[in-house]
Amino acid sequence: MMLGDPQDLVPDVRRIAVLRANALGDFIFAVPALTALRAAYPQAELVLLGAPWHARWLNARVVADRPGPVDRVLVVPAADGIRAAEPTDEPTTMAEFLAAARRERFDLAVQLHGGGRNSNPLVAQLGARVTAGLRAVDAPALDRWVRYVYYQPEVFRYLEVAALLGAAPVTLLPHVPVTSADRAEADRVLGPVRQPRAVLHPGASDPRRRWPAERFAAVADALTDRGFEVLVTGTGPEREVVEQVAAAATRPLRVVLDELSLGGLAGLLTGSAVLVANDTGPLHLAAAVGTATVGVYWIGNLLNGAPPVRGRHRPLAAFTIHCPVCGQDVSTVGFPARGGADSCGHRDSFVTDVPVAEVLEAVLELTSTGTSTSGISGTDTGGVQADLVREQFADVVGQR
Repeated sequence: MMLGDPQDLVPDVRRIAVLRANALGDFIFAVPALTALRAAYPQAELVLLGAPWHARWLNARVVADRPGPVDRVLVVPAADGIRAAEPTDEPTTMAEFLAAARRERFDLAVQLHGGGRNSNPLVAQLGARVTAGLRAVDAPALDRWVRYVYYQPEVFRYLEVAALLGAAPVTLLPHVPVTSADRAEADRVLGPVRQPRAVLHPGASDPRRRWPAERFAAVADALTDRGFEVLVTGTGPEREVVEQVAAAATRPLRVVLDELSLGGLAGLLTGSAVLVANDTGPLHLAAAVGTATVGVYWIGNLLNGAPPVRGRHRPLAAFTIHCPVCGQDVSTVGFPARGGADSCGHRDSFVTDVPVAEVLEAVLELTSTGTSTSGISGTDTGGVQADLVREQFADVVGQR
């Protein structure tokens, strides 16, 4: 099976560069395409042109015995349309990076980084024999390209690019291996799992994707009453919203803020019964390590980023398409004839119309039917129907 418009394999490929220098969820979406390229060119070295966090996590596979399609990472300098600057950046200019990259003598250079206005010129300068990638209407062409259309499942988007190089899908679902070291780190920080764990992740880089903190708190209280150990996770930039959830909750919960590496977070998630989160990196990581998820999505992001299967996952959609502040329609990104606006500048939440009862219903269904295989197996953590869920939590919902 091949997705998109398949083309022939390129002969005599020894080294492949793939540009994907953005965030955690973005990388996870690209994993099936990276896996396809690895299978199609098994003797080639696959080099990710990524961000500093990719280097910290993926280059550590040599030490941590973490399997995966990427052999090593070259960190791309910060640049417009490529990635933002970080405090850990090396003082490397783009000219220096490109000169070093050309010395690598890449056979293939692949752009999995977006529409290509900024990224395609970078890929074209790597000196590869064949370039391939995405192309928006305002982007220059590569040797092999497929049109970038905004509303498309991200995983399929990148598999179409892989098909341009003759790479057939190995899987349609991202998978991230979890090592014994990952699990040991989670146990060291949090202790062993003694009751079903529910992890809540209330942060998101874009405030428009954040479900209100008090609703996460309502979910935390209700799940604590059902016998779950509830943890709230976040990193430094998410401290404020994590603290808001903790302050609004009326039952004990554990705050896990900057206590785990990315591998340790994977270890925590794989030992948990369920993750409840906004549309952000840890949500996609949880799905990739096999944990049940309840995700709160804006409808446009659901079309692009939600998992396509429902046995283990419940993406809940907010159908708001007008800014709650100014009323502008923000659903027309990628459609210039309709205005094409994706932002009016306001950052109020677009996902407030997802009710607490719906999230609770999804969590209890996933964790009571044997669908979730993470955490403590065989433990009764639900077993209620939708009407009973609403009845039990009517007082909570009414207050929120």
